[in-house]
Amino acid sequence: MKKSIIHIAYLMFAFASLNLLAQNDAIKGYRIEGDEVVFSFDKRDYKKATDDAVGFKRDFDDLDIENVVVSGEFNNWSKDKWTMTKLNDGVYELRKKLTDFTDEFSWEFKFVINNSFWAEPSKNDPNTVKATKDGHRIGAVYNLKMFTAHPSETGNAVFKLKGYENAKKVILSGTFNRWSENLFEMKKTDDGWELKLQLKPDEYEYRFIVDGNWMEDPDNIDKVVNEFGEYNSHLDIKEYTTFKLRGYLNAKEVILAGTFNDWNEHEYKMSKTDYGWKFVVPLSGGKHHYKFIVDGEWIVDPNNTVKEYDDNGNINSVCMVK
Repeated sequence: MKKSIIHIAYLMFAFASLNLLAQNDAIKGYRIEGDEVVFSFDKRDYKKATDDAVGFKRDFDDLDIENVVVSGEFNNWSKDKWTMTKLNDGVYELRKKLTDFTDEFSWEFKFVINNSFWAEPSKNDPNTVKATKDGHRIGAVYNLKMFTAHPSETGNAVFKLKGYENAKKVILSGTFNRWSENLFEMKKTDDGWELKLQLKPDEYEYRFIVDGNWMEDPDNIDKVVNEFGEYNSHLDIKEYTTFKLRGYLNAKEVILAGTFNDWNEHEYKMSKTDYGWKFVVPLSGGKHHYKFIVDGEWIVDPNNTVKEYDDNGNINSVCMVK
């Protein structure tokens, strides 16, 4: 699989890189470096901890730290699996691959001290959310939130809002950050506002918040009605995916067909290579069924062991785009 692309009408040319390091620094408890999520804990950032056994809070300075664990939705709130590495007095770190977080755009998490005490973040941290238990909010208790979408100088999605030069603050909010009203602050440019994000292949909805006022993207004609009778702007992040059929060098024509092109028998003609046949197509995130048509004969991918039956009882090869 190759680099990701974005299909949005007004994003048809390259943009200059942005300096977004400060945006990442403002997020509490983690940062994203390349293809890794780096969880970071600093004792000085916390004032209170909840004793899991008795449920009351105590001063953080009273704790003698023996170990720190990352606990969250991504590991079923385990208090002993994701142990962090001590960097120096009171500072710990744990690195995980972004590919470990594939099912959701966001995850709630916390740090656990000595496998017993939950470090309590401040409600003023930009990526906090009220904690819940059995569907009910817990008073004055917050979790941190990690988003797989993140600002990046090499991101695959550039959001631009032209004009509004007199605005004090513009926020990008969408399904990729659970509609946060403060997390992704846009940067002012000569002709408006701009932010570049790295997003996984999928479909997203978003809006801009200009000095507290919500609005759709005026330059994106792709939009959907939301629950308030207004519009959310829509985008579809796709990833260039390479299909290869090895062998069959004596074939005259090989076609790639699948759910991504309604099983069209003529559209995707594969190119002949020294090892067989090849075709590259941008695909949305998710599961795709496909087959090859070799001189009129339909076959599954002989080099892909992942196969499924469709609703008609046909067996197809499966490609997952994440």
